[in-house]
Amino acid sequence: MTQVVVPVRYPLSPHSKATLSRALDVADEHAADLTVLHVNLFHSSQRVSRTELKRAVESEFGHIPHARYVVRSGLLVEETILEEVAQQQADIVVIGEKQASRWRRMIRRLVDDPDIEQFLQNEIDAQIITASVS
Repeated sequence: MTQVVVPVRYPLSPHSKATLSRALDVADEHAADLTVLHVNLFHSSQRVSRTELKRAVESEFGHIPHARYVVRSGLLVEETILEEVAQQQADIVVIGEKQASRWRRMIRRLVDDPDIEQFLQNEIDAQIITASVS
């Protein structure tokens, strides 16, 4: 079965809601399982549980069939997301415009022309969809 991963912030920001909404559409289009991912940063005192994440998402979008909720801890959000995507062997990753911008800045330090979608596809072998926020 196709696997879609969507990283979100907690509490759900307007950008996270838009990204999650796009991920739900993508999961429906592909009859896919969905992993909703939040990263607790080591240097932050705010800790979110899987249950809190699930409640927040379901209060906004209702029950989501074939969804799992994952909270990971990490030093860098982007690196932790990439690790989870690789571990899940995701077929599709839906990221928000803000996340894409942060990854572009990170990649720019490594290469001259940061094509985020191409870089991520090469690194994780998954289709990248960038959700725009209206």
